[in-house]
Amino acid sequence: MIPHHELAGPVDGPPLLLINSLGADLSMWDPQLPVLARRFRVVRYDARGHGRSGVPEGRYSLEDLGRDALDLLDHLGIARTHVCGLSLGGMTAMWLAAFAPARVDRLVLCCTSALLGPPEAWADRAATVLASGTGAVADAVVARWVTVGFAQEHPREVVRLRGMIAATPPVGYAGACAAIEDMDLRADLPRITAPTLVISGAEDPATPPSHGSAIAAAIPGARLEVLSPAAHLATYEQADEVNRLLLEAFDD
Repeated sequence: MIPHHELAGPVDGPPLLLINSLGADLSMWDPQLPVLARRFRVVRYDARGHGRSGVPEGRYSLEDLGRDALDLLDHLGIARTHVCGLSLGGMTAMWLAAFAPARVDRLVLCCTSALLGPPEAWADRAATVLASGTGAVADAVVARWVTVGFAQEHPREVVRLRGMIAATPPVGYAGACAAIEDMDLRADLPRITAPTLVISGAEDPATPPSHGSAIAAAIPGARLEVLSPAAHLATYEQADEVNRLLLEAFDD
């Protein structure tokens, strides 16, 4: 399927694909867009089941999400692109780099994991949102996305992030939970050949720096940057530093 997407930046700029986390729409990249769009042809999109994209019934797989990204690149006529993904978006980005290496130029993986168990936790979360809606998990998710200090200093951002999670269709959120439940990319990481930067938040309770360290150790030549203070949404909490790292990583 071709997901809902937006383009920004110079038409002849190097393409850069941004892939969202679970429970987010493409607006999660707002802190990055003004900086990245000065140089890159930025492609943002809503993953299946999220935002304004289609919401298929049933369980999704990481391959489903990766092939949606490939369908979008084909639709846009992009043969090869830089890729940055956060959390579930980082998992999708790893799948792309491992299984469609000719399509990925350089890779940045933010606050993500190659194996994020236990599976029962994702099955339970999917059951909760199907029974009670995504609003039922929004407060707990935002508490993992940002540190207490950030939440206290930026209450309007917290409200906006909570609203984004609560607006995610329950069927889509649950389908994406299944993709994480079934995911294990550890054996696929050594086949990634794209130059790779891994970014972790020092205070991230969802994908702690040990997850980023394991990814960086398994991908040949990858390096790890740990930012603090930053929880799971380091792109918000450390936007300036993340933007600097992205420009550096994608520098030709």
